[in-house]
Amino acid sequence: MTRTKSGAAALSIASNALLIALKLAAGAITGSIAIVTEAIHSLIDLVASVIAFVSVRKADEPADRDHLYGHEKVENLAAAIEGILILVGAAVIVYEATHRLVVGSSVERLGVGIAVMGVSVLANLAVSTILSRQARASDSPALEGDAAHLRTDALTSVGVIVGLVLVEVTGAAAFDSVTALIVAAAIVWAGLSIVRRSSGVLIDEALPESEMDRIEAAIAAARTPEVAGYHKLRARRAGSRRHIDFHVQYRSGTSLERAHELAHEMRDSIEAEIPQAEVLIHVEPETSFREREEGPYRSG
Repeated sequence: MTRTKSGAAALSIASNALLIALKLAAGAITGSIAIVTEAIHSLIDLVASVIAFVSVRKADEPADRDHLYGHEKVENLAAAIEGILILVGAAVIVYEATHRLVVGSSVERLGVGIAVMGVSVLANLAVSTILSRQARASDSPALEGDAAHLRTDALTSVGVIVGLVLVEVTGAAAFDSVTALIVAAAIVWAGLSIVRRSSGVLIDEALPESEMDRIEAAIAAARTPEVAGYHKLRARRAGSRRHIDFHVQYRSGTSLERAHELAHEMRDSIEAEIPQAEVLIHVEPETSFREREEGPYRSG
């Protein structure tokens, strides 16, 4: 799985490097700020792809003495960095486009620019599709963020094409800068979305309600007459792994050996329902729950 994820990230690196060269050349030939901003966008995507490439390899390393819970959150950190880079790139685009609107600019040889942007759209859609499939297969936040970058790049490239066509038809070079500003707005939206998703994992945000319901369904499926109930169910995400823990109460007369066996069956049931889950179950007698005030967790 690591090799497949790394291969997808490497493909993104190669694609972005090629598109940067093409866009910079087209920007120099046409004088289009919109094309130059797209080159900046691709440069940011290239940095993000390198980060994704490094992070997916690091995240799959096993737990060690200094990282007892593993390295999975490296992917979420990488996704957050990617989102911040997108926002920085958008700021550069806004500055340059606004400057050109104020001082004026000229755009020429638009056919070259339109052709390069067309190639960019097709390349980014193809690579983002590959990355999205691999991200779903491996549940990789870093690849998901990289795919989102490329989809945004494809969308903004379409916007640049529209702007260049308007310049060609109307002769008004201002459409080039206006298009760049619209592109920047789309980039900001994508960047904020990525930062929001990744930061939620970094601060141990609870799993979505749908996943919590699946966990509880798995617990119910493994429940036996010896089980009096459970409480303090908690779950969080780190990279593609889910960390789940809760307390299970057993009825009076249940031996420790039997309680241990049932806890393992419950763990197996959850892990069968939630891929890459790490489940920790605290075994306790039924009376301990009645004697202690329940904390702010899900119970059943």
